[in-house]
Amino acid sequence: MARPASVRLSAEFAAFAARLGHDFTRPELLQRALTHSSIGSKTRPDNQRLEFLGDRVLGLIMSEALLKADRGASEGQLAPRFNALVRKETCAEVARQLDLGAVLRLGRSEMLTGGRRKEALLADAMEAVIAAVYLDAGLEAARNVVLTQWGERLQRVEADSRDAKTMLQEWAQARGDPPPDYTETAREGPPHAPQFTIEVRLAGGETARASAGSKRQAEQAAARRLLDILEGET
Repeated sequence: MARPASVRLSAEFAAFAARLGHDFTRPELLQRALTHSSIGSKTRPDNQRLEFLGDRVLGLIMSEALLKADRGASEGQLAPRFNALVRKETCAEVARQLDLGAVLRLGRSEMLTGGRRKEALLADAMEAVIAAVYLDAGLEAARNVVLTQWGERLQRVEADSRDAKTMLQEWAQARGDPPPDYTETAREGPPHAPQFTIEVRLAGGETARASAGSKRQAEQAAARRLLDILEGET
């Protein structure tokens, strides 16, 4: 049976594929990966199934990369490094690096509530894009994309694997300051999929904000962001 003609990517999608570093033989896979459930339909499938697959593909690639990078590391040492590389915050960070939000197809309600900036939506779409590359060209192609886009995160993963809230609290304690203060500044989205924005503040006035699908994730992301700011000032 002849395969149906492949769809053509729009200029925006083609530019995203170029940033990603993969030339799609089946562009419809990329279109699906960038289609959120808020706009999905029978004729326009969303990215949820691809997200499920992409999470597993990313996990395999990172597991292999970590084993290769440190052949003497124990499971106890590898596990937190793995979690740091595949967590939602990191996937969303890579998505922002690729300006994925600009090409993410969303329903009107998600667009009005800032869906292109939401950490959970960006992270899920990034996993779906990984699955799209895997289905389009296989594991080696997906590995090349992931290792290229995750880049130096693989080298600094040991530091990133430490709990950000604990690290920030230790930073404050070392200077004789009280623990950081975390405040919920916004909550958006429907009850079944809320998006929390958390602000963390130090006694010296230093602050940072981050958003995520849970308060815990948002607090961790805000602490990580403030640590990055403090590191840049030293």
